[in-house]
Amino acid sequence: HKLQQKNCGSYFLNITKMKISVIIPTYKPRAYLWECLDSLVAQTFSKDDFEVLLVLNGCSEPYKSNIEAYIEKRKDIINIRFTQTDIPGVSNARNIALDNATGEYITFLDDDDYISPSYLEELYVKASPNTISLCYPYAFNDGNPEVQLSYGITDAYEYCIKNSCDSISSMVRKYFSGPCMKLIPMSFIQERRFDVRFKNNEDSIFMFLLSDRYKKMSFTSRNAIYYRRFREGSAVTTKRSKKEVILNSLKCMNEYTKIFFRGNYSVYFYLSRIIAELGCQLQILIGKQ
Repeated sequence: HKLQQKNCGSYFLNITKMKISVIIPTYKPRAYLWECLDSLVAQTFSKDDFEVLLVLNGCSEPYKSNIEAYIEKRKDIINIRFTQTDIPGVSNARNIALDNATGEYITFLDDDDYISPSYLEELYVKASPNTISLCYPYAFNDGNPEVQLSYGITDAYEYCIKNSCDSISSMVRKYFSGPCMKLIPMSFIQERRFDVRFKNNEDSIFMFLLSDRYKKMSFTSRNAIYYRRFREGSAVTTKRSKKEVILNSLKCMNEYTKIFFRGNYSVYFYLSRIIAELGCQLQILIGKQ
């Protein structure tokens, strides 16, 4: 799908090849963005080996000036490449970043989340040209980071470490509903992009689109942490009508099916996505959502 990159306020200029590209889309960010960026400043991975591609989408001032001021103060300690587009949408923002990424590997970070200091270093050590590396997820409610929440992907990590999982098993698939918490070889992504037609579940569709290319997985230690923040007003917590949820779910099923039949995709992975969407619809119909 054609990318919507027009109306950008500035353009990525750095073309130096990197080991890792960190992609962060942001929309009307609050103070949590600085916590996110500060966690990248604190990385043990050499600043010369990774870039941060930060895309402000669908808004401009005062956010643009605030971000530029942050970058200016830290330009000697972290490589942040920043651009702004008037066109909203997390998928479009990520696609702009992917088009300009120079990293051998890609990792995605949401602007209200943050990572531990050894995150990039451990992910890079565990990755290879045919392997996606996965981290330890830590979920918490905004304002209460000391209390870890029960989280399905954390459960998957514990199971996979205990059972030495190294392939796309049923538990490992829990990691692949979204692009964060992992390091992906750019060779897996190549020209593939997020589908800007979807406002929900676009993450899952993108990861399924890549699933014909990933076979092997590896896991970092528990020190490589992705801190997943749950907050009011985020895309995850925003309420949608039952009709919207069901219609979006049906569109997703259709897209999964089209992708499945045009490539070498796992039937088990495909069926898991379809079953997940049917389960969502059933919960809506019986009034559990």
